[in-house]
Amino acid sequence: MTQHSKDITVAETVASKLLDIEAIRLNLENPFIWSSGWSSPIYCDNRLSLSYPEARTYIKNALSEAIKVKFPDVESIGGVATAGIPQGALVAEALNIPFVYVRSKPKGHGMENMIEGKVVKGQKVVVLEDLVSTGGSSLKAAADLKNAGFEVLGMIAIFTYGFDLADKNFKDAGIELVCLSNYSVLIKEAQKRGYVKQEQLATLESWRKDPEIWGK
Repeated sequence: MTQHSKDITVAETVASKLLDIEAIRLNLENPFIWSSGWSSPIYCDNRLSLSYPEARTYIKNALSEAIKVKFPDVESIGGVATAGIPQGALVAEALNIPFVYVRSKPKGHGMENMIEGKVVKGQKVVVLEDLVSTGGSSLKAAADLKNAGFEVLGMIAIFTYGFDLADKNFKDAGIELVCLSNYSVLIKEAQKRGYVKQEQLATLESWRKDPEIWGK
Protein backbone atom coordinates (compact mmCIF):
# COMPACT_ATOMS: atom_id res chain seq x y z
CA MET A 1 0.00 0.00 0.00
CA THR A 2 1.39 3.37 -1.05
CA GLN A 3 1.78 5.91 1.74
CA HIS A 4 0.80 9.48 0.95
CA SER A 5 2.90 12.38 2.24
CA LYS A 6 0.24 13.22 4.84
CA ASP A 7 0.32 9.63 6.14
CA ILE A 8 4.12 9.78 6.41
CA THR A 9 3.94 13.08 8.29
CA VAL A 10 1.42 11.62 10.75
CA ALA A 11 3.55 8.50 11.21
CA GLU A 12 6.63 10.61 11.99
CA THR A 13 4.71 12.90 14.35
CA VAL A 14 3.16 10.01 16.28
CA ALA A 15 6.55 8.30 16.60
CA SER A 16 8.08 11.57 17.78
CA LYS A 17 5.38 12.13 20.40
CA LEU A 18 5.70 8.58 21.71
CA LEU A 19 9.44 9.11 22.07
CA ASP A 20 8.87 12.49 23.77
CA ILE A 21 6.75 10.94 26.52
CA GLU A 22 9.01 7.88 26.82
CA ALA A 23 6.25 5.52 25.73
CA ILE A 24 8.95 3.78 23.68
CA ARG A 25 11.76 2.05 25.52
CA LEU A 26 14.74 0.47 23.77
CA ASN A 27 17.13 -1.90 25.53
CA LEU A 28 19.32 -4.21 23.46
CA GLU A 29 21.49 -5.30 26.38
CA ASN A 30 18.63 -6.40 28.66
CA PRO A 31 15.69 -7.21 26.39
CA PHE A 32 12.10 -7.03 27.55
CA ILE A 33 10.11 -10.26 27.83
CA TRP A 34 6.64 -10.17 26.31
CA SER A 35 3.71 -12.21 27.63
CA SER A 36 4.21 -14.50 24.62
CA GLY A 37 7.69 -15.33 25.94
CA TRP A 38 9.42 -13.50 23.10
CA SER A 39 12.51 -11.43 23.90
CA SER A 40 12.32 -7.90 22.55
CA PRO A 41 14.71 -4.93 22.41
CA ILE A 42 11.70 -2.59 22.37
CA TYR A 43 8.68 -1.97 24.55
CA CYS A 44 5.89 0.30 23.38
CA ASP A 45 3.36 1.52 25.96
CA ASN A 46 0.92 3.75 24.11
CA ARG A 47 -1.26 3.95 27.23
CA LEU A 48 1.16 6.57 28.56
CA SER A 49 -0.21 8.99 25.97
CA LEU A 50 -3.43 9.15 28.00
CA SER A 51 -1.53 11.06 30.70
CA TYR A 52 -0.22 13.68 28.27
CA PRO A 53 -3.00 15.91 26.90
CA GLU A 54 -1.06 17.14 23.86
CA ALA A 55 -0.07 13.64 22.72
CA ARG A 56 -3.51 12.25 23.64
CA THR A 57 -5.32 14.89 21.62
CA TYR A 58 -3.06 14.53 18.60
CA ILE A 59 -3.49 10.75 18.55
CA LYS A 60 -7.27 11.02 19.04
CA ASN A 61 -7.56 13.47 16.14
CA ALA A 62 -5.24 11.45 13.90
CA LEU A 63 -7.22 8.25 14.55
CA SER A 64 -10.50 10.08 13.93
CA GLU A 65 -9.31 11.61 10.65
CA ALA A 66 -7.88 8.31 9.42
CA ILE A 67 -11.18 6.55 10.14
CA LYS A 68 -13.15 9.20 8.25
CA VAL A 69 -10.86 8.79 5.23
CA LYS A 70 -10.36 5.01 5.25
CA PHE A 71 -13.75 3.92 6.62
CA PRO A 72 -16.25 6.69 5.78
CA ASP A 73 -19.27 4.43 6.39
CA VAL A 74 -18.35 3.81 10.04
CA GLU A 75 -21.28 3.73 12.46
CA SER A 76 -19.58 2.54 15.63
CA ILE A 77 -16.17 2.07 17.26
CA GLY A 78 -15.20 -1.19 18.94
CA GLY A 79 -12.32 -0.93 21.40
CA VAL A 80 -10.14 -3.93 22.18
CA ALA A 81 -9.64 -4.52 25.91
CA THR A 82 -7.89 -3.14 27.66
CA ALA A 83 -5.68 -0.52 26.01
CA GLY A 84 -8.10 0.05 23.13
CA ILE A 85 -10.94 1.00 25.47
CA PRO A 86 -9.95 4.57 26.45
CA GLN A 87 -8.57 5.38 23.00
CA GLY A 88 -11.71 4.00 21.38
CA ALA A 89 -14.01 5.96 23.67
CA LEU A 90 -12.12 9.19 22.88
CA VAL A 91 -12.42 8.57 19.14
CA ALA A 92 -16.11 7.59 19.32
CA GLU A 93 -16.77 10.83 21.22
CA ALA A 94 -14.87 12.85 18.61
CA LEU A 95 -16.86 11.21 15.79
CA ASN A 96 -20.12 11.36 17.76
CA ILE A 97 -20.91 7.69 17.16
CA PRO A 98 -21.63 4.73 19.48
CA PHE A 99 -18.87 2.85 21.30
CA VAL A 100 -18.56 -0.75 22.47
CA TYR A 101 -15.62 -2.71 23.73
CA VAL A 102 -14.59 -6.34 23.46
CA ARG A 103 -13.35 -8.32 26.43
CA SER A 104 -10.52 -10.84 26.09
CA LYS A 105 -12.87 -13.38 27.68
CA PRO A 106 -16.49 -13.28 28.86
CA LYS A 107 -17.23 -11.59 32.15
CA GLY A 108 -17.43 -14.31 34.79
CA HIS A 109 -20.63 -13.05 36.41
CA GLY A 110 -23.84 -11.19 35.72
CA MET A 111 -24.66 -11.21 31.99
CA GLU A 112 -21.27 -12.80 31.19
CA ASN A 113 -20.86 -10.42 28.28
CA MET A 114 -18.02 -10.63 25.79
CA ILE A 115 -19.02 -7.30 24.26
CA GLU A 116 -19.92 -4.37 26.49
CA GLY A 117 -22.26 -1.73 25.13
CA LYS A 118 -25.27 -1.82 22.82
CA VAL A 119 -24.99 -4.63 20.26
CA VAL A 120 -26.74 -3.59 17.04
CA LYS A 121 -26.76 -6.32 14.40
CA GLY A 122 -25.62 -5.04 11.02
CA GLN A 123 -24.00 -1.92 12.48
CA LYS A 124 -20.75 -1.02 10.68
CA VAL A 125 -17.91 -0.98 13.19
CA VAL A 126 -14.22 -0.10 13.05
CA VAL A 127 -12.15 -2.00 15.59
CA LEU A 128 -9.65 0.14 17.48
CA GLU A 129 -6.46 -1.23 19.01
CA ASP A 130 -3.56 0.65 20.57
CA LEU A 131 -0.81 -1.63 19.24
CA VAL A 132 -0.49 -4.54 16.82
CA SER A 133 2.18 -7.20 17.20
CA THR A 134 1.10 -10.53 15.64
CA GLY A 135 -2.52 -9.42 15.42
CA GLY A 136 -3.85 -12.43 17.30
CA SER A 137 -5.81 -10.69 20.06
CA SER A 138 -6.94 -7.93 17.71
CA LEU A 139 -8.34 -10.35 15.15
CA LYS A 140 -10.06 -12.35 17.89
CA ALA A 141 -11.87 -9.17 18.95
CA ALA A 142 -12.89 -8.53 15.34
CA ALA A 143 -14.20 -12.11 15.09
CA ASP A 144 -16.18 -11.66 18.32
CA LEU A 145 -17.79 -8.51 16.91
CA LYS A 146 -18.66 -10.33 13.68
CA ASN A 147 -20.14 -13.22 15.61
CA ALA A 148 -22.29 -10.76 17.56
CA GLY A 149 -23.72 -9.44 14.29
CA PHE A 150 -21.62 -6.35 13.60
CA GLU A 151 -20.22 -5.63 10.14
CA VAL A 152 -16.47 -5.12 10.65
CA LEU A 153 -15.16 -2.53 8.19
CA GLY A 154 -11.55 -2.82 9.34
CA MET A 155 -9.15 -2.13 12.15
CA ILE A 156 -7.13 0.93 13.15
CA ALA A 157 -4.22 1.10 15.58
CA ILE A 158 -1.77 3.67 16.85
CA PHE A 159 1.33 1.58 16.20
CA THR A 160 2.45 -1.64 14.53
CA TYR A 161 5.73 -3.51 14.72
CA GLY A 162 5.27 -4.46 11.08
CA PHE A 163 5.77 -8.19 11.49
CA ASP A 164 5.27 -10.29 8.36
CA LEU A 165 3.19 -12.65 10.48
CA ALA A 166 0.76 -9.85 11.32
CA ASP A 167 0.42 -8.90 7.65
CA LYS A 168 -0.37 -12.52 6.81
CA ASN A 169 -2.86 -12.88 9.67
CA PHE A 170 -4.83 -9.79 8.64
CA LYS A 171 -4.73 -10.78 4.98
CA ASP A 172 -5.98 -14.29 5.79
CA ALA A 173 -8.79 -12.81 7.90
CA GLY A 174 -9.76 -10.40 5.12
CA ILE A 175 -9.54 -7.39 7.44
CA GLU A 176 -7.91 -4.12 6.43
CA LEU A 177 -5.46 -2.75 8.98
CA VAL A 178 -4.62 0.94 9.18
CA CYS A 179 -1.88 2.12 11.58
CA LEU A 180 -0.84 5.66 12.38
CA SER A 181 2.84 4.77 12.81
CA ASN A 182 5.16 1.80 12.60
CA TYR A 183 8.45 0.31 13.69
CA SER A 184 10.48 1.49 10.69
CA VAL A 185 9.42 5.12 11.13
CA LEU A 186 10.02 4.91 14.87
CA ILE A 187 13.58 3.64 14.45
CA LYS A 188 14.36 6.45 11.99
CA GLU A 189 13.02 9.04 14.44
CA ALA A 190 14.97 7.45 17.30
CA GLN A 191 18.13 7.48 15.18
CA LYS A 192 17.69 11.20 14.44
CA ARG A 193 17.70 11.84 18.19
CA GLY A 194 20.76 9.71 18.80
CA TYR A 195 18.61 7.29 20.76
CA VAL A 196 19.62 4.53 18.36
CA LYS A 197 23.18 4.15 17.11
CA GLN A 198 24.12 3.12 13.57
CA GLU A 199 25.72 -0.09 14.82
CA GLN A 200 22.45 -1.09 16.53
CA LEU A 201 20.31 -0.94 13.40
CA ALA A 202 21.19 -4.44 12.15
CA THR A 203 20.19 -5.99 15.47
CA LEU A 204 16.92 -4.07 15.60
CA GLU A 205 16.04 -5.10 12.05
CA SER A 206 16.92 -8.76 12.69
CA TRP A 207 14.48 -8.74 15.61
CA ARG A 208 11.68 -7.30 13.50
CA LYS A 209 12.21 -9.91 10.79
CA ASP A 210 12.26 -12.91 13.16
CA PRO A 211 11.12 -11.91 16.66
CA GLU A 212 10.17 -15.42 17.73
CA ILE A 213 13.74 -16.71 17.73
CA TRP A 214 15.59 -13.43 18.37
CA GLY A 215 17.75 -13.54 21.46
CA LYS A 216 17.67 -17.34 21.75
